[in-house]
Amino acid sequence: MLTVTERAAAKLKDLMAKEGMQDQGLRVRVMGGGCSGYQYEMAFDTPREGDKVIEQEGIRVVVDPKSFLFLAGTEIDYQEGLMGGGFAIKNPNAKGSCGCGQSFQA
Repeated sequence: MLTVTERAAAKLKDLMAKEGMQDQGLRVRVMGGGCSGYQYEMAFDTPREGDKVIEQEGIRVVVDPKSFLFLAGTEIDYQEGLMGGGFAIKNPNAKGSCGCGQSFQA
């Protein structure tokens, strides 16, 4: 199961409203790339045949079957800091990450 925190859901709803994407879902993908082998991609999108669709905190999360294998148990959060805010992905399947934190190993 993939979860979305209340903070992340609130930020996503705000972004969807600003971009007129309320009818879309949040597509989360794992792609090859980065210095550690895999990286995440998030974008507003509609579900496609074969996708897993998860409703969390009023947000529809859309994941393709291959990415779902990497994302089981993952939490999507939104964090604010001195340098601004951003989404944080906590993935228990990640065995390590690169120094910059932009990619991971599985």
